[in-house]
Amino acid sequence: MQKDFQSSKLLKTIILALLGTISLVLFFINFPLPFLPPYLKIDFSEVPALIAALIFSPMAGVIVEGIKNLLYLLVSGASDPIGVAANFLAGVMFIVPVAMLYHRFKGIKSIISGLVTGTIVMALGMSVLNYYVILPAYAWFIGAPEMAGATAKWIAVSAGVLPFNLIKGVIVGLLFVPLFIKMKAWIEQKQTNLAA
Repeated sequence: MQKDFQSSKLLKTIILALLGTISLVLFFINFPLPFLPPYLKIDFSEVPALIAALIFSPMAGVIVEGIKNLLYLLVSGASDPIGVAANFLAGVMFIVPVAMLYHRFKGIKSIISGLVTGTIVMALGMSVLNYYVILPAYAWFIGAPEMAGATAKWIAVSAGVLPFNLIKGVIVGLLFVPLFIKMKAWIEQKQTNLAA
């Protein structure tokens, strides 16, 4: 019994590490949107974290996000820790509502309502965090106090952060729904195998 528990725990750790690494690779495959600031780029690195969160729990998705961002810090040389922290927080805000609704209700409807909720939570949450914490911290980090002014922050949030996170949530959601439909049986099988 103890041996089964340990091997199940090891398997879970391996799966989370693998999904975190895949997430990092997807993080590097990104593209800017033509009408938004070029530093805001769309990527699909939340997809492996969503899969982990659906197979195991919301916390598993958070762990995959953490692995991705820690690996990115190591690979990139940690030139922008504030951006990495912001990416982690945005991912968590997006993934947790999807996983919570899925584990409570199961099925495609809960995934869609979770993606909508996650997109709204991420867009509003990141707007508030950027205005009060992230942009002032970034302005301090790069030595540009004018970026921390109320007008500059308002423009950055309303013309950049808010629309970007809404669009990113919609794009990732549109990709994830058909992916989930194809993977639904596999995800449920993994849940059963790992619970056994």
